Amino acid sequence: MSPVAIGIFSLVGFIVFMFIGLPVPIAMLFFAVVGISIIKSPAAAFQAVSSDMLNCFMSYSLSVAPIFGLMGFLASYSGIGESLFNAADKFIGHMKGGIASSVQIACTLFGAICGSIPATMGTMVTVAYPEMMKRKYDVSLATASIAAGSGLAVLIPPSATMIIYGVIAEESIGRLFIAGIIPGLILMGLFIASIWLVINRNPDKAPLSPKSTWSERWTALKKGGLIEVLIVFLLSIGGLFMGWFTPTEAASVGAMGMLVIGIVERKVDRKKLMTSMVAATKLAAMVFFMLTSGSVFGRMFALSTIPTSLAKWVGGLDAATWMILGAIIFIYFIMGMFIDGLAIILITVPIFSPILSGLGYDGVWYGVLIVLVLVLGGLTPPVGVTCFFMKGFCKEVPLYTIFSGVWPFVICVVIAMVLVMMFPALAVWLPTTLYGN
Repeated sequence: MSPVAIGIFSLVGFIVFMFIGLPVPIAMLFFAVVGISIIKSPAAAFQAVSSDMLNCFMSYSLSVAPIFGLMGFLASYSGIGESLFNAADKFIGHMKGGIASSVQIACTLFGAICGSIPATMGTMVTVAYPEMMKRKYDVSLATASIAAGSGLAVLIPPSATMIIYGVIAEESIGRLFIAGIIPGLILMGLFIASIWLVINRNPDKAPLSPKSTWSERWTALKKGGLIEVLIVFLLSIGGLFMGWFTPTEAASVGAMGMLVIGIVERKVDRKKLMTSMVAATKLAAMVFFMLTSGSVFGRMFALSTIPTSLAKWVGGLDAATWMILGAIIFIYFIMGMFIDGLAIILITVPIFSPILSGLGYDGVWYGVLIVLVLVLGGLTPPVGVTCFFMKGFCKEVPLYTIFSGVWPFVICVVIAMVLVMMFPALAVWLPTTLYGN
């Protein structure tokens, strides 16, 4: 059996075992070991596992993910997400679809100190969903707006997905962080516009709410967590952008800043601190094990010569580069319907990154585009992972109800993707301005 055939067999086996319920990292690691054992030897396979596991768990650069995770958990348990939503609701809650639009703003701001879809979604389900039900919002609009808004957390820095992509593709995490800001804000604006259009067409989906007084607005703004978010963001992400900190140092500063704010405002006690630390430790174990599996799987792919063979084949095609890019994006879209975004990055980046690099595409721009495609895939049936998360939080809501409300947001993500593809400066202008070429 040729190395290419062994690589294809391992990839197919991994996908099949993943779909029948085996955890992603275990299935990935198992077939990576099988593939390397056949191509080289069992000793080489187990040597690859031990060395990659040691390198991943001892990696200084990878510690950025769980530390930023700790910052997000501290923000979640301290109630900042609730305060952000309440402040946004006071200002625009009386407008058409105001609460659903407030969710988009709150998700964007909370994403600036979180970077996780499940954490952002859990916070918004707790504070925004009951409020929308109380004001008689349509259930499909309420659940879909939270599911879509939660996706903004992986575009606005610090994004856990951007970190993983940066490690796998060997791209600057700082550049990736700042590259997601403009596309993230554009997508937030598109989401708010789509909510307004849906309500304008069918006002019964979101009855108008009473208008808050300016006194109530300023009080909510003072207590709304915006100042805390700005302080932590400027300290952590701002310091990273200015070159004062490495990504890991920026994460540490952010986590410490969030802890100090929580203690000073008496929003974080010993129990919440311990809960946050345990959650961050679990996140670290998950991320490191997943990356170890992906690293070994990448070794197997390299030995199978699939990436180089595919790159040579693509290079020999008489097709425009945009057509090749479109085909790759379509593959991502299809995979995003069925597979978790992290697993997709681990599987595909080692294959497609050399191809796109050879075609002259910027790796940071490509990373932003991948994240947008994963946000899109997470919202689309049959297995939109983000919608399944939403179903897990709102067990009483049928899954088809959630899916029926996501289509305006799906169109918005497609528009954002097209804009980033047509105007790459939307993703690369800020990193180039701050860091140079």
